[in-house]
Order: sequence, then structure tokens, then C-alpha cells
Amino acid sequence: MNKVFLRRKIAPRVANGHPWIFANEVEKVEGEPAPGEIVEVYYADGKPAGKGYYNSQSQIIVRLLTRNRADEITEDWFLKKIEACWKYRQQIGYTENCRLVFGEADGLPQLIIDKFNDYFVIQTLALGIDLWKPALVKALQKVFNPKGIFERNDVPVRELEGLPQQKGFLSAPFDTSIIIKENGLSFHVDVENGQKTGYFLDQQDNRRAIRHIVNGADVLGAFTYTGTFEIHAGAYGAKSVLGLDISQNAVDQANRNAALNGLEKVVKFVQANAFDVLKQWGKEDRRWDVVMLDPPAFTKSRATIQKAITGYKEINLRGMKLIRPGGFLVTSSCTNLVNPEMFLQTIDMAAKDARRKIRQVTFQAQSSDHPIIWGMENTEYLKFLIVQVE
Repeated sequence: MNKVFLRRKIAPRVANGHPWIFANEVEKVEGEPAPGEIVEVYYADGKPAGKGYYNSQSQIIVRLLTRNRADEITEDWFLKKIEACWKYRQQIGYTENCRLVFGEADGLPQLIIDKFNDYFVIQTLALGIDLWKPALVKALQKVFNPKGIFERNDVPVRELEGLPQQKGFLSAPFDTSIIIKENGLSFHVDVENGQKTGYFLDQQDNRRAIRHIVNGADVLGAFTYTGTFEIHAGAYGAKSVLGLDISQNAVDQANRNAALNGLEKVVKFVQANAFDVLKQWGKEDRRWDVVMLDPPAFTKSRATIQKAITGYKEINLRGMKLIRPGGFLVTSSCTNLVNPEMFLQTIDMAAKDARRKIRQVTFQAQSSDHPIIWGMENTEYLKFLIVQVE
């Protein structure tokens, strides 16, 4: 097997368990590994560091799969990993819909598999894992006997690995517009054309957290996508719910979801630019009991973090100004580049500028089927906050 030797001076994160090895941390490569091939990795003193997939085209030249030199990376190895991922989700209470594989957090770098009942959506975001796609499909078929498997590899990050963007069936074709259940409610999921893998499973625990604050309340939601938070609010007894999204397609699907749950008289969605509308409604002195904000990631690079913080501060300030005294702000950020402390500081700044006093109700991360590994910052990305606004 081809061998990769690390330099003496490497980031402590590698020794501490992080699977990424950058090109500037490699001293030499013995052999001529093909892109995506499994290689053995050694520290500078010759001690084994593990095995992983190699790609000289990527800044991350090796992604470690195992620290155990005795492990043979085969189809059976991937089958055992999928079985272990499923066992863990079952142990923590996720059986119907869940993120079955969360990349590095599950020891399978750059692999995402979402389970929507009997359907699965796969993303293979690095060349090394993309080569094992047939083995992953075989493992899913053996463990679950699914009704369908679809790949959503239409993401630009693949190009950094020299991979094309693509999507399509990895099983016999099926109707890609499916219906799932979450917290007793039903939702349409478009696995072929919806955002990411078609549905945001990472907020499923957080959606339950609004249960008591929305009861009997007038609720405003912005950046609603397909309306999951707003429909939960309607089901939890809200008096009225208005949802805003800039995408007419998302609004149409959200209204379909409201009708699917018999909530169309209480929950309504309209197409609007949240930044503009919230500013205008603030001037008009309109008020709600609960304002919910779930914006997209405002940055995907460290170079634009300050711009993202400005955006989060602005939208939360506008949201707070629309809340009746004693009401609640429900707000999220989904980029790991804005860490929890930075996010809370941003909300604090927004409250001060809005001249509103806030009281924290709850502060949570993504749902626990997306496990957080200490020392791997990219696994802790979602911040979910509820505050009372005086």
C-alpha cells in the first residue's frame, strides 16, 4: 500500500483525532497513489497514524477513515460502518427520519446520508468516498431494503475534489416527491429538487421547542423555506401564523404543507424579501407575539464572516422591533464559521441597538442525529436560540 509521511510540525488536531490532513502537513509520499485511493499514513517518527483516502488535487490531501492500521478498507468495512451509524441513531431515538451518516462525525469524511422513512438521499462530497458509492448503495440495500436511493451531488464543493456536479437515481426510479412525518405532522419532501437533500432534518428537535411559546400567539416567520417551523406553530395552537420566503416555489410548497395538515386557515405563506418587509413593518409599528427567523448561511468562507455577522445582527434587530413586550424571538444560524459565542454576541448587540431587554429561554445545537465531535469545529454548526423580548 502507498504511504504518506507527515512532517514533524503538524497541527495537534491530527494527533487529537481530526481526520483532515492538509497538503502542507505532508513530508513525502511513497509510491504513486491514484486519486481517491486508500493510503497508509505515518507520523514523522514512523508510527502509524491510520488509513484514509488520498487526493493530490485537494487541499485536504488525506481524509482519515481509521486510526487502526489493521483495518482493511473493503465493502464489508463500509457495511459495518453503516450498521454502526444506524445502531447509534436507534439508540438515541431516531428511527423514521434522520441523518444516518454525518460525515466526519461518523468517521466517514464527506459522506452525508439522510433517511426519509424508506427513502435515502446520498451526498459523496470527496473523491475518496465517491469511489465507494456502489459499496454504500449495497450496504443500504442490505441493512434497510429501501424503496429508493437518490444522489444529490449537485453541489459546488465537489468541484474542489475534481468531481462533477450530478444528481440521479442510485436505485430503481421512484416518485421523488415523498411525504414524511415529523412530530406527528406531515411534510412534502422533494428529494430531487429541494434544498440540500430536500429537507432540513437538523431542526427537527428544535421545532418542538416552540410548543409552549406559540400557543394562542400571533406568529411571524421569515426565511420559512417549506414552512416546517410555522406549521408546527399552527399545530401547537397559534392564533395566526404568517410565513415569508423570497422563493415563490418554497412558498407554494409551504402552503401545500399547511393544507396537508389541515392548517391552511391558520398558517399562510407569502413571497417576500424578509430584509425589506421587516424593515417596512417596523416603521409601520406592526407587532407579533412571536417572531421566528431561520436564515440561510450568510457566509461560506472565513473572508466574509464580518459581513455575515452584520447580516445576522440586522435581521435579528428588525425581528426584535416587531415583537410585543413579553413576546419571543426564535432565531437560528446554520454556518459553523459563526461559532456559538459569536452568535450570542451578535444577538446581544442586536438587542442593545433595538433597545430591547432579552432573557434566554433555551439555546441548542442541531438535533442529535447530527452528532457534535469535540475538536471538530465543522460538526458544530447550528445555533438555535429562543429569547423573551421585553
